[in-house]
Amino acid sequence: MEKNHPAVLLLEDGTFFEGLAIGKIGTTGGEIAFNTGMTGYQEVFTDPSYLGQILIMTTSHIGNYGVHKEEIESESIKIAGLVTKKFSQGFSRPSGESSLQELMEISETVGISDIDTRSLVRHIRNKGAMNAIISSEETDIKKLSLKLKEIPSMAGLELSSRVSTKKAYDFSLDNPLYKVALLDLGVKKNIIRCLADRGCHVRVFPMNTSISELEAFKPDGYMLSNGPGDPSVMNSSVELVKQIVATKKPIFGICLGHQILGLSQGLKTEKMFNGHRGINHPIKNLKTGKGEITSQNHGFVISKESIATQTNVKVTHMHLNDDTIAGIELTDKPVFSVQYHPEASAGPHDSRYLFDQFIENIASSKN
Repeated sequence: MEKNHPAVLLLEDGTFFEGLAIGKIGTTGGEIAFNTGMTGYQEVFTDPSYLGQILIMTTSHIGNYGVHKEEIESESIKIAGLVTKKFSQGFSRPSGESSLQELMEISETVGISDIDTRSLVRHIRNKGAMNAIISSEETDIKKLSLKLKEIPSMAGLELSSRVSTKKAYDFSLDNPLYKVALLDLGVKKNIIRCLADRGCHVRVFPMNTSISELEAFKPDGYMLSNGPGDPSVMNSSVELVKQIVATKKPIFGICLGHQILGLSQGLKTEKMFNGHRGINHPIKNLKTGKGEITSQNHGFVISKESIATQTNVKVTHMHLNDDTIAGIELTDKPVFSVQYHPEASAGPHDSRYLFDQFIENIASSKN
């Protein structure tokens, strides 16, 4: 790619920014969102939960430490596009294997740099989530406006089927103690690793697997993974999780899995004005009174009003910035879930204890 190739970012409300092209020369669209993390850009970009989203990184410099094969959460970049202030074509980390520019070209990811990301993020915080388009091949705003109208809204959009595995596969370390069936709605690799590190033989199943196929594995517990899109339109997944809950086996849900679990128990979800994305989000554990700094990536939450209508659901965690629900448990079964990412890749490890809690539930249920 030639140096200083122009690019344009156009928002749904007509606001536009002019900058320089990064990644692949092309055009891309999706819902624009921002991530406040200071590190871990490769893990973020390869997180399947970001499918369909143009991502602004609020850190000033992106790409400066290159990329590494051990820092991926899926097999390719999943964000729809990248927006950053400064972009490093080279990298300085000795263990870096290639540049972010090379990875973006391989994944055909379009991006834009050298724009005022502080101004852009403030604008989105004030106006709310909206669609956007980036182009480094077309800079005519009127033409881009027409293309932008063709991009579907994230509300009502099912995306998990685009990232869920197509066939089941196994992952475990030596001499596993337990068997966990993981329903793949867009799983991050580190969730699987965290389970395997705790003695689990994990079988990852496609999202459309039947309850009979899941039970044929004879799992000791179930993991409901993270993933992209609007949970309220995933009726078949909600019904499947309802059947999984009926097995009375231990269940642990993360992010989209948390939302689907809530829907299966009669709760409702709602789209946020602006989502939570970053590795510095404060959570309070209502059971222990302790605080946690967490990694988060979501644009939907369980409705607080709907919780009051269900007697078997208890709120266990709250987000301290806006009092949104960050965790629930069922009062009559060993089932719990959180809205954030305890596997924390990237991010702090304050919430890794939740995997231990899941394993304790499995051990208790087997005794």
